[in-house]
Amino acid sequence: MSAKILDGKALAQKIQLELKEGVATLQPQKGRPPGLAVLMVGDNPASAVYVRNKENSCAKVGIVSFGRHFPAEIDQATVEQAIAELNEDDRVDGILVQLPLPEHLDAIALLHQIVPHKDADGLHPVNLGHLVRDEEGLRSCTPWGVMRLLAEYNIEIAGKKAVVVGRSILVGKPIALMLLAENATVTMAHSRTPDLASVTREADILIAAVGRPELITGDMVKPGAIVVDVGINRVTTDDGKSKLVGDVEFESVSQVASYITPVPGGIGPMTVAMLLENTVSSYQDS
Repeated sequence: MSAKILDGKALAQKIQLELKEGVATLQPQKGRPPGLAVLMVGDNPASAVYVRNKENSCAKVGIVSFGRHFPAEIDQATVEQAIAELNEDDRVDGILVQLPLPEHLDAIALLHQIVPHKDADGLHPVNLGHLVRDEEGLRSCTPWGVMRLLAEYNIEIAGKKAVVVGRSILVGKPIALMLLAENATVTMAHSRTPDLASVTREADILIAAVGRPELITGDMVKPGAIVVDVGINRVTTDDGKSKLVGDVEFESVSQVASYITPVPGGIGPMTVAMLLENTVSSYQDS
C-alpha cells in the first residue's frame, strides 16, 4: 500500500483564492481593506521566514500587513503597549504574536493582551473557551487547518478512533476538542505515554504534534490509518545540510497508511490559510 497525499498546499491556494474574491466584494462596503499585524521579536531565522510567508500570503489575498519588528532585548511593557495600540486601530482586524519569544518575555501575558475578536491565532482564553463549549469563535489556526484538510478529502471522522500525540495548547489540546466535536473517540498521548506504539496502533486517525523528528514509524501505525503530521523539525543530514522533516517517518508510514500529509506542503500552508481566514472573518464582522 502507498498512501494518498493530503495536499495542504493545494487546498491553501484554493482557500486564498476564495478569500481574495471575498475581500474584493467586501472592500467597497467597508471602505478599507482587511489588516493583519504580526509582531516579531528578535532575529530567529525560522520566525523571520514564517513572518515573510505570512506577509506575502496577505498581499495575495488583499490583506494589508501592519508588521512590527522589535529588537531581541525589548521589554514586556513596550510590546504590551504596541498590542494596546493595535487593539484600538480600526485598520487592524487581526493581531498575531510570532512565537517563540525571547525567554525574558511572558508570551502568555502578551497573548492575553490581544482583544478576543482580533485574536488571529485563536489562542486567547475566550476563543479557547468557545472551542471547549463548541460555540462560534476564532479557532486555533493549525488544528483548524487539519480539520479543513480532512474535510476537503471527505474523510469521515464520526465514530473513528483518533489518537493525538502531543498536548500543547497550540495544537494537541485544540485538535482533540475539534475531533470530539465531530464525534470521534479521542485518545491523547504524549512523550511520557508508556508504550506509545500500542496506543498509536489503535488509531484510525493519527495526529502527530509532539515536535520530535520522525518519532512515528511505520510499525506504530494501523494499516489503512489516516496520518496527519503537524511537526516541522529542522535536522542536519549526513552530508551536513539541513532539511525539514515531520514528527512522522514519511517513507515507512506512507507504506502503511491510506492517507498522509507531507512535510513540507501539508499542514504548514494550511496554518497560514486559516490565519488569513480568521483575519477576514474578523474584518467581515467589524
